Amino acid sequence: MPVKLGLGLPQTKQYDIGRDVATVARAAEEAGYESLWVFERVLFPEPATQGLYNIPGLPWPDHYRSVAEPLVTLALAAAATERPRLGTSVLVAPLHMPFQLARSLASLDVASGGRVVAGIGTGWSLDEFAAASVAPFEKRGAVLDELLDVCAAVWGPDPVSYEGELTTIAPSEVGPKPVRPIPVYLPANSPRATRRLVDRADGWMPVAMGVAQLAEQWQRVRDVAAERGRERPLDACARANAQYSAKPFEGKDRHPFQGSVAQIVEDLAAHAEVGVPEILLDLQNSTRDAAELSDVAAEVYAAARAAGV
Repeated sequence: MPVKLGLGLPQTKQYDIGRDVATVARAAEEAGYESLWVFERVLFPEPATQGLYNIPGLPWPDHYRSVAEPLVTLALAAAATERPRLGTSVLVAPLHMPFQLARSLASLDVASGGRVVAGIGTGWSLDEFAAASVAPFEKRGAVLDELLDVCAAVWGPDPVSYEGELTTIAPSEVGPKPVRPIPVYLPANSPRATRRLVDRADGWMPVAMGVAQLAEQWQRVRDVAAERGRERPLDACARANAQYSAKPFEGKDRHPFQGSVAQIVEDLAAHAEVGVPEILLDLQNSTRDAAELSDVAAEVYAAARAAGV
């Protein structure tokens, strides 16, 4: 079965969000993409407290200077489309109050006819944590666990009740309810995160940074699932952060998903062989505008399908 293909929606500063999100979403649906995705960044500190991904000295990319709010972006895409699933890759749990986020996701699922996929992570930016004022960085795992608990309660039958460290819900009716159980996807960047993924989530959300690495990570996740007796299938969607170029990249050190349409399709094919069911292709940071993003995305999709990906 061909791998499912998703597309990252335009959220960064070169796009007109009010116009371009709907334009790209409709074009992606027409091209055949099975899903549309957003990411989350809330600020660009100057100077930053830490490097990108908490790697010392690694600068934050310029496109992080302005990123549209993810659920607003998905709402615009929901209104413009009918078929693609609408996913977050990922929401940073400690930047949100659990009850409010659970309700927002449920409302978006109803508005879209049951198309939401909730990818959620713990985050890494000390500056973002400080700005959100939800919980200190050291409690990020506990905040994610509480968010998962609150979502299960809020999305479940009434009366809803819950008591946790951040959230207290007296027995109440809470609506609207999702159209169907919203799939929850989690990263797995540590043994503890992998156990959480296997025990609590519907799918895995890695970053595709090379075939060998993705294959090793996917096998590790499945091994932990077997060890912990998971019976239901584990879905997965790998994020591919692409750097499109009109001309092929000829350097010896080409990174995955860097270069021409043909090179990007070649990398899609190689990563699909790993067996991950879905790949999210994010092209927005290497295209000039919505027209180029839509055109390149359509060309990639058509070429991938023609190649049997």
